[in-house]
Amino acid sequence: MISSEIGKEVIKKELALIPKLPGVYKMINSKNEILYVGKAKNLPNRLKSYVSEKNHIIRTERMLSQTKKIEITTTSNESEALLLEANLIKKHKPKFNILLRDDKSFPFIFIGKEDKWPQIKRHRGKKEKKGFFFGPFASAGSANWTIKMIQKIFHLRVCDDTVFKNRERPCILYQIKRCSAPCVGFIEEKEYKQSVDDAIEFVSGKSRKIQKNLSQQMEKASEELDFEKATILRDRIKSLNIIQSSQRVNEANLVEADVIAGYKESGKTCIQVFFYRSKQNWGNQAFYPKHDAEENLSEILNSFVSQFYENKSVPASIILSENIREKDLIEKTLSKKEDKQINISVAKKGSKLKVINQAIKNAKDSLSRKLYESQNNKELFESVAKKFNLETNINLIEVYDNSHIQGTNSVGALITYGEEGFIKKRYRKFNIKIRENSQDDYGMIKEVLERRFKRALQEKDNYLTFPDLVLIDGGKGQYSSARSSLNELGLHDIPVIAIAKGKMRNSGNEVFFHNGKELKFEKNDPTLFFLQRIRDEAHRFAVSAHRAKRKKGMTSSLLDQIEGIGSIRKRALLNHFGSARAVESASLDEIQSVDGVEEKVAKKIYNFFHE
Repeated sequence: MISSEIGKEVIKKELALIPKLPGVYKMINSKNEILYVGKAKNLPNRLKSYVSEKNHIIRTERMLSQTKKIEITTTSNESEALLLEANLIKKHKPKFNILLRDDKSFPFIFIGKEDKWPQIKRHRGKKEKKGFFFGPFASAGSANWTIKMIQKIFHLRVCDDTVFKNRERPCILYQIKRCSAPCVGFIEEKEYKQSVDDAIEFVSGKSRKIQKNLSQQMEKASEELDFEKATILRDRIKSLNIIQSSQRVNEANLVEADVIAGYKESGKTCIQVFFYRSKQNWGNQAFYPKHDAEENLSEILNSFVSQFYENKSVPASIILSENIREKDLIEKTLSKKEDKQINISVAKKGSKLKVINQAIKNAKDSLSRKLYESQNNKELFESVAKKFNLETNINLIEVYDNSHIQGTNSVGALITYGEEGFIKKRYRKFNIKIRENSQDDYGMIKEVLERRFKRALQEKDNYLTFPDLVLIDGGKGQYSSARSSLNELGLHDIPVIAIAKGKMRNSGNEVFFHNGKELKFEKNDPTLFFLQRIRDEAHRFAVSAHRAKRKKGMTSSLLDQIEGIGSIRKRALLNHFGSARAVESASLDEIQSVDGVEEKVAKKIYNFFHE
């Protein structure tokens, strides 16, 4: 029986020592794991409520029954406590908190206006560079599409500085009219700067003004009989019309806002975030926060908003589908963080309500698909367990594959599949370290599994929890190697299955090995298709890791062995001469003529090849 008295006694002992200040408290269990992170305007008053209240919800009862220790951190004010709470929840992922699981940074478009020849590119992470940032965009694809349109209209460069400085003739982007070739002086600096200014105004929502300017320039070029320039301007206006029609101005006239809507069903929640900037919809993203089934939607949204903006830029307006408990505190905290007024509101009527209802519909549809996939996966897991007579329930499968070419650039790969699909954050690649294993598939499997499961047994940093099933891409030999590796580590209870293609190496004739038996499925069996799919994903990941390693090896050269030759000088030399062999054949004067290679470095390079 669950007893909350254990945690209550821990709190009672600490109460007298806790200052009456705002701050954050952590509930910790006997394994020193953080169970829950909470905040309070007055720490003792908040913690007293755990002791005095008699009828806690089941989740709180369970948490208190496991609490063996409390740690507190005081802050200057409640806003600081809110930010610290969000940061700690993201860092430690306590099991009794509502968790925002998909917390990647969103892409922005960056234009480095302070450069002589500004570049446009996609950017993620901290905004440390000087220039203009536009975003966030919901996906890399959305940002890339906008960059492509900007290239078509304004002909800005996308190449990095090293390539730009070492070009002697324009690249293909100039030929297909997506760049004005500033690298070789095909456009004057003043004219290019004007294109940059126009691009910034365009992304800022002033496309009508840009269209008018382009039309005037086209008419002027026609009057001056410069038909080539007029044709280029006409094509740019066409591209501008395409992007205007595809990025319709939203009917709610939202200049800078995030629309956040949630939908809850069967104990699961989907939250949709729509990004509106410069009166345009820049895409949406779905999130599936982790929470107890009985948690209400308002509380889930409250936690989501405070965690979501902990490390992201905040728009002037946040429009929600539900009222949240800490609206005023979050509004005040985010306004202070961004040094501007942030308004959080709930859409109740008019065009904003239409936008929210559309977001709720998206959340509902996304959640329905997610629930269907989860149910489907549960049934497939049960089918696998039944087919192979497994004694354990399956919720998590790890799939392993190897990739190499005649023993070179050998890589082992691990992918993971759970009830909600592929779990990308649990993907791992293993560069084979033992030379004898690099040409031995059995040795590679043994090394990869030993490294992966030893880390878990030792609970080292970044270790993964155990799977319910290990699937190996291979035959009887690979199965035996994997089974013996796990047995040596004492992991006899983790089942292993090997999947091998048939004699003709074609899908559909797979043979499965498990516990000394060979098994086959009917060709149209959904469970076979499922196992093929996750096997193919492991193969794809292994091959991509191998190619990346091989490509890295191919880009290394004799130049890497010369002390003082970094990546920038190396690239400049290769761009100038074409290959390391050509550098070897070059004279001292020729080497010294390369930009960035001064006399002392040129002598070092020349002597390396000729001494």
